[in-house]
Amino acid sequence: MSTIPITKRGAELLKEELHRLKHVERPSVINAISEARAQGDLSENAEYDAAKEKQAFIEGRIQELEGKLSAAQIIDPSTLDVEGRIVFGATVELEDLEDGKKAIYQIVGDDEADLENGKISISSPIARALIGKEEGDVATFSSPGGSREVEILSVNYV
Repeated sequence: MSTIPITKRGAELLKEELHRLKHVERPSVINAISEARAQGDLSENAEYDAAKEKQAFIEGRIQELEGKLSAAQIIDPSTLDVEGRIVFGATVELEDLEDGKKAIYQIVGDDEADLENGKISISSPIARALIGKEEGDVATFSSPGGSREVEILSVNYV
């Protein structure tokens, strides 16, 4: 299995979710199944069916998280020595050369991407165009609205 790049914070969030699923959600659903069983006839017991579905979802998510964490390559951007180049984990301030709008993004793993919070996936067109560039460079990438150009105003490793 290939490694999956993830930031230190992203790995912490996955570990927290895994812990919550194993130690809060799983016991809760087991109790719900026990209570539903105690009500008698399982063939027409909606609570039992719902609890079993939730259990299946939780167990699937636990397996998914364990797999991701075992294949994770945790990268702490603050420890990288890349001489100002944009790499995975870098936080970049950009200015759109067409409309002058500025934006700040951190390049993160696919599971961490959250555009509303300024986190873009390493596999997104803009992140691929930015990788390897430096402050002052112009990056061109394809977007749904056509080709776009952005100037890199700053690069930070937080």
